[in-house]
Amino acid sequence: MGHQYQKIFVTVGTTRFDLLCEYIQSPLILKALQKLGCKEITMQIGNSDIEPGTYELEGVKQCLYRFKDSIEDDIRTADLVISHAGAGSCLEVLDANKPLLVVVNEDLMDNHQLELAEQLQVDGHLYYCTCDTLESTLDMVDFSLLTSFPKPDPSHFIKFMDNVFQIKCKDT
Repeated sequence: MGHQYQKIFVTVGTTRFDLLCEYIQSPLILKALQKLGCKEITMQIGNSDIEPGTYELEGVKQCLYRFKDSIEDDIRTADLVISHAGAGSCLEVLDANKPLLVVVNEDLMDNHQLELAEQLQVDGHLYYCTCDTLESTLDMVDFSLLTSFPKPDPSHFIKFMDNVFQIKCKDT
């Protein structure tokens, strides 16, 4: 294991994802995360049943909060992000160029989320799993193999705008 993922950020967005929050606090998952080097977990728990606060579980420090104006800092300072399958959260993490494990909430069964996660895994930008496969996925995946998500190329848009304005200017 070359990479050490000491700081892990977990986000459920605006959803309720009690199962993921509970799993992240379970000894089994904490051991799997410790194998990756985890010492500290920051978890954005949204409306989940779990109580916000700071805990020490199995030797891992956990800081839980419901909402913040922006999770950008938490993403930026994390070595690894575990996220629900919301497109907004996924894209924010990929934009920040952080290794990402998406956990699909099977209770929501929003197939668009699953399709997005599947496509992004096929393209090599993230891994995804369900709560039930979280432990085996953490044991098995190599986050260093992920490739960064391509940045949008503004030059096409600029060329298009140039053409539009050149045509307009010729008319006057």
